[in-house]
Amino acid sequence: MTPQFWLWLGFIGMAAGAAVILFMAKRRTPAEEADGIIHGIVPIIAACSYFAMATGQGSLVLPAGHDAAEVARQFYFARYIDWTFTTPLLLVGLARTAMHSGMRRPAVVWGLIGSDLIMIVTALAFGLSDVASVKWTWFAISCGAFLAVFYGIFVQLREENASERGDVRKAFLRNAVFLTGVWCAYPVVLLVGQDGLGILSPTVALAVIAVLDLTAKVVYGIMATLETTRAVDRDLKEGPVAATPLRRAA
Repeated sequence: MTPQFWLWLGFIGMAAGAAVILFMAKRRTPAEEADGIIHGIVPIIAACSYFAMATGQGSLVLPAGHDAAEVARQFYFARYIDWTFTTPLLLVGLARTAMHSGMRRPAVVWGLIGSDLIMIVTALAFGLSDVASVKWTWFAISCGAFLAVFYGIFVQLREENASERGDVRKAFLRNAVFLTGVWCAYPVVLLVGQDGLGILSPTVALAVIAVLDLTAKVVYGIMATLETTRAVDRDLKEGPVAATPLRRAA
């Protein structure tokens, strides 16, 4: 299977996933509508990124580094543009799950987004670098920002989530573990891929990232949308949601 196969698969999968999520998402309350839009727009952005890469507009050729077997490598910068928009949206969606009864402590959410953006931008610098000392310094900084994202999710958001009812706490934990578990694979792939140590072939690295992207954006989006639907089902069964007036039925 060629790199183009995986890029076009990413585009088709993201486009189809966006359609499924937007079709599934209900709009009985403003909060439910917002969650559906957030998780629906994520794969739309990713689909645009994969289309750009598949058509040759989302990559450039860079030196492969002194220790690499080849003299040049294809650097897919479009994926970093994608991640700059989609990962903060996923974190906002996760924060909304954690604080289902009402968004609190906006500084925590902004801190999560800020740490995430530092992680993405420094990962981009890592990929663009061809001097080893500079490259691996950027990689270390990116990993440090990733740890800050983990702290925000599993310490700060979980503190806020502790005051929610039982089903919401379980939903948040499931979503957080699933999403961060998938995200943990990204730095490993970047480390052993062509932008790092060059252990994986370009095609294999593309394939793994395409599968990870589809899992983090489509599979997770469907999962999170279903969790929101179940939470709102219980809200409506127990009575009108405080500060969240009902809208039209889905």
